[in-house]
Amino acid sequence: MAEPSNSLFPEKVPDRRLDSWKEIANYLGRDVTTVQRWEKREGMPVHRHQHDKRGSVYALSGELDAWIESRRTPVEDGEARAGTNGSPIPGSLRPARAGLAPRFWFVSGAIVCLCLAVAVWLAIRHRTAAASGSRIQSIAVLPLRNISPDAGQEYLADGITEALIGRLSEIHDLRVTSHTSVMRFRNPQQSVPEIAKALGVDAVVEGSVIRDGSRIRVTAQLIRGATDEHFWSVTYDREMRDALTLESELAQLIAGKVEATVTGEERQRLAAARPVEPEVYESYLKGEFALNHGIGRADLDQGIRYFEDAIHRDPTFAPAYLGAAQAWTALGTVFMGMAPQATRPEVVSFSRQALALDPDLIEAHVALANVLQEEWQWSEAKSEYKRALDLNPNDAPASAGFALWLSCQGRTDEAVTWIRRARALDPAGISGDNVSLILFHAHRYDESIREARSVLAVEPDNGFGLLDLGFSLIANNQAADAIPVLEKAVALSKGSPAATGVLIRAYAHAGRRGDALQLLAKLKQRRQSGYIPAAAFVNAYLGLGDNEQAFYWLEQAYREQSNILQFVKTHPYFDPLRGDPRFADLIHRVGLG
Repeated sequence: MAEPSNSLFPEKVPDRRLDSWKEIANYLGRDVTTVQRWEKREGMPVHRHQHDKRGSVYALSGELDAWIESRRTPVEDGEARAGTNGSPIPGSLRPARAGLAPRFWFVSGAIVCLCLAVAVWLAIRHRTAAASGSRIQSIAVLPLRNISPDAGQEYLADGITEALIGRLSEIHDLRVTSHTSVMRFRNPQQSVPEIAKALGVDAVVEGSVIRDGSRIRVTAQLIRGATDEHFWSVTYDREMRDALTLESELAQLIAGKVEATVTGEERQRLAAARPVEPEVYESYLKGEFALNHGIGRADLDQGIRYFEDAIHRDPTFAPAYLGAAQAWTALGTVFMGMAPQATRPEVVSFSRQALALDPDLIEAHVALANVLQEEWQWSEAKSEYKRALDLNPNDAPASAGFALWLSCQGRTDEAVTWIRRARALDPAGISGDNVSLILFHAHRYDESIREARSVLAVEPDNGFGLLDLGFSLIANNQAADAIPVLEKAVALSKGSPAATGVLIRAYAHAGRRGDALQLLAKLKQRRQSGYIPAAAFVNAYLGLGDNEQAFYWLEQAYREQSNILQFVKTHPYFDPLRGDPRFADLIHRVGLG
């Protein structure tokens, strides 16, 4: 059935076609990049096929001729004009016409011969350069642009971007930058070579998504990072229900073009796709959008509702379970202030359901490993991290999670090695606050401070960066410097108990004991009306030098399986307690002694 006349996608015209960008470029005597630019900027008539397979372009020679005629300069103008980019503008194109003077034919033939000679020389030089160049080993998929008339379709472009990253990340032979890292290049001011250098990749994928009713079109192109060379592009037109198949085929094509070595198992994973009802996929993508772009608990709650709607509509759709697990994980962080008993069972349940449907879902293994570690199930957590790394040794979040596991075991040098490896795999996704925390537990305070400051130089309001910097400054006998840092963390987090507990410690160590006791009284008062993690009081009393109260709150922390007790073996703030038999017993009960 033909698309309606007001569709964003053109109807098919039964006529002689130039059936690829290459044929169109040859007809016009220009390179592919130039004619693609003309289509975008000059309105050159190019159509897309409408079929179930990979979308492809075609142009009609008659339409091209008419378009050229409409932009012709008078013959008296002489030489072709040049556009602002230095290449001839469309008006300078003059395909041969019957009835033109013999002199024009002679000159045209000479020009054609010269162009062919140049084209052959360029092709040979390009092949030689390609042969001598290094193979693409790393890649970043930049956020696909939403060019639909409806700006609210941003979630669709973002979701397809993340899906491509996820599928390509399954290839061991290819290092792929994380979704978190590339999102800061949503509206880039930098050139592709600058972006590639910042992300440490050899090539970049960029493109766009447009939606028209039940159909979507995805256009992507592959660009070499060092040279800005556009060496491949493709367009897909599909029904929304075939979005997963589209993502699968596009990932396979990209892997082929970068000549990544894909094992049989990886190829099977890349090809795995099934139809999904548009309503299911849209709820899932909206949940992902809320999870990735939200800034508070309300956004995370909204994301969970979207994921649960997708699950309700299709209980076999594993990604929705993973999304819910990740949202509940975020709710369990120190700045959200929810009790572990409220969040961890949800993370475990959704992660296990995701893995029951898709045992090779790397992110689900990592989410499950994180919560198992928080519950002191050390061997089970290690197994989940190892499974994730077996599936993809280049997965940066799995490497960072395993670094934290090593740190908890007291294997701090190994932990530093692993966290640095994780950052090398994804320099933007594994930021300085991840590294700073590992260095803090390794008692390498100067390095930890440098890493935290590097985060805050780029993101001055990064809560985790502020907290990590405060931790390390206090440990490095710079409590006075830590106070403004932690006060800012408390303010930005609207009174996070975790940040407040560390601020009390900073006040006490800086000689402001009165301020410390006053803030502690407020924290106790808040506990009468809501959950306050025991760790906040542990940090406060240790800072005040009241070890007996610290032990009381450590017992409360043990009962609630507080996050802080993961680090009981290495946390520098516990050093004054290490000679006490009660502390040795606590380490044993946590499973680390």
